[in-house]
Amino acid sequence: MKTLIFNFSSPPILNPTAAPKFDRTDFRSCPQPKVGVPFSSKSFYFSTSPNGGGDERPHGSFQGLRIPSRWMEPSKAAEFSQRSRDQTPSSNTVQRSTRNQTGQSQPTAFKSFDVNRKGNKELVIDSQEQQVDSGNLQHATFLNAVVKVYCTHTPPHYSLPWQKQRQYTSTGSAFMIGEGKLLTNAHCVEHDAQVKVKRRGDDTKYVAKVLARGVECDIALLSVESKEFWEGAEPLHFGNLPNLQDPVTVVGYPLGGETISVSKGVVSRIEVTSYAHGSSELLGIQIDAAINPGNSGGPAFNDQGECIGVAFQVYRSDEVENIGYVIPTTVVSHFLEDYGRNGKYTGFPCLGVLLQKLENPALRTFLNVPSNEGVLVRKVEPTSNASNILKEGDVIVSFENVHVGSEGTVPFRTSERIAFRYLISQKFTGDIAEVGIIRGGQFRKIQVVLNPRVHLVPYHIEGGQPSYLIVAGLVFTPLSEPLIEEECEDSIGLKLLAKARYSMARFKGDQMVILSQVLANEENIGYEDMSNEQVLKLNGMWIRNIHHLAHMVDSCKDKYLVFEFEDNFLVVLERESALASSTSILKSYGIPCERSSDLLEPYRGCTGQSEAMDEKQFGECPVSNSEFGSDGLLWA
Repeated sequence: MKTLIFNFSSPPILNPTAAPKFDRTDFRSCPQPKVGVPFSSKSFYFSTSPNGGGDERPHGSFQGLRIPSRWMEPSKAAEFSQRSRDQTPSSNTVQRSTRNQTGQSQPTAFKSFDVNRKGNKELVIDSQEQQVDSGNLQHATFLNAVVKVYCTHTPPHYSLPWQKQRQYTSTGSAFMIGEGKLLTNAHCVEHDAQVKVKRRGDDTKYVAKVLARGVECDIALLSVESKEFWEGAEPLHFGNLPNLQDPVTVVGYPLGGETISVSKGVVSRIEVTSYAHGSSELLGIQIDAAINPGNSGGPAFNDQGECIGVAFQVYRSDEVENIGYVIPTTVVSHFLEDYGRNGKYTGFPCLGVLLQKLENPALRTFLNVPSNEGVLVRKVEPTSNASNILKEGDVIVSFENVHVGSEGTVPFRTSERIAFRYLISQKFTGDIAEVGIIRGGQFRKIQVVLNPRVHLVPYHIEGGQPSYLIVAGLVFTPLSEPLIEEECEDSIGLKLLAKARYSMARFKGDQMVILSQVLANEENIGYEDMSNEQVLKLNGMWIRNIHHLAHMVDSCKDKYLVFEFEDNFLVVLERESALASSTSILKSYGIPCERSSDLLEPYRGCTGQSEAMDEKQFGECPVSNSEFGSDGLLWA
């Protein structure tokens, strides 16, 4: 099994059993990359992971970006060959497991070898990846548009959510796109406290501001206000999606030196690819040019000097050589148009259904599917618009009048096929898609509004700091992937891990609230050994999220606070005494406040949910042992 790994400049792990087991990295101490959530039959090593967001800028059209106008038009069947955003499940399935299977000789590892963490003096030398001399590119003007990024990161401490981790610095690459903007990778500026950029041949660093981060597509938009920085600058021109075997040149500031570096190769493959940073699947370009730590965010050029994408991750294994990945310009254009429309990044939409292939003839006959096409709807996410339209047992046979094959693929360019999710990724948040289905043997067309998926356990925390609530030393916080990674698998427990990996959000705002730890005190005697346990109820009422829990504690008038956990485990506190002890507990442990700032706001309930919610609605989360198996489809 392959693993999703975030890494700075350490060598790839070849023995997964010798490494920690989760998908993101505690940058405070990372002598080795941590093994993460298995992602397709590939594993990524990655540098950093950002929060999404944007700033309050006026909406615009990015006229200076020189993006072909056809990329800005609604997707059409004839244009699918030129557009390249992906959210289609392919035959490579994302398996949401946290343990590596034994019995495999060497694990393959996708390494987002992009950001070079400063202070690490060890050089990783790969004889198979020698960067070529820039040669005739020495005086190419487009090289001057590539800049070096210096970022100081201050990530949250998810286990101690009231404080930050120790800051660290890293370097990466970026390039100019016009209108005073730069593009880089989102993981290059994750949890940024300060971002600076330096032009080629200059010795001055200029402060940059992060305007937007696209977590799923691993793209960030920067701006530099200094007019001096832009003097004589010429932005890059974006090119079309390349063909196989087209020459490609990767430019950036990787490990091994301070000046600009150039490596050459060819386009090896174009398909829907796992993006390590956002745990998503979008269109990607596979190349054989060297991509090393620090190359993240740097452009890839074709022979005409046009930018065809952004370098962002590599694939490391003893079984493969020279596999790097580039974000294509079609994905970049989607990110930029999204920002231009909304003034912020809103994300890539999804259909919100779990699908199954229909390769078996008997299965198609049973479902009254007359031809070798379509995919079966297994589940529909309660938070998606499709939950009111699609039903389990429906067969999706077309999307925007493009036929979907029985393997979950659609036509791509002239003689290729690509994962169905690719078509969905061409849409924007709030777009309406026409879906052709077979229900009960009858063909019909339906309209579905597309929105980003609501994750019960998020991969990134919006706003930077996680929420928390402390009651008599009991520390409650929502479960998130960064918290799982910090705590390690053994301390979380298999049942909670299964819920985290395979459960669906039942409504917008749904969270898995856990008791992270207990700050020992006289008020919580007998409970001090509890940690990482999901709390289900307070005084008989089901808990929807951390804000709801804080609201119930504040409004409680009962004598006791009765917290109910898994398997009917109870924690009972005398309410007045527990609340009175908070001040002394906070002082003893040096904690500034009993709750995070977002919980100081009034509780407004959850979108689309009434106050009266019965036990049946809140019971066990829907958990499955496998999303689809190694060859199945994933969430569209």
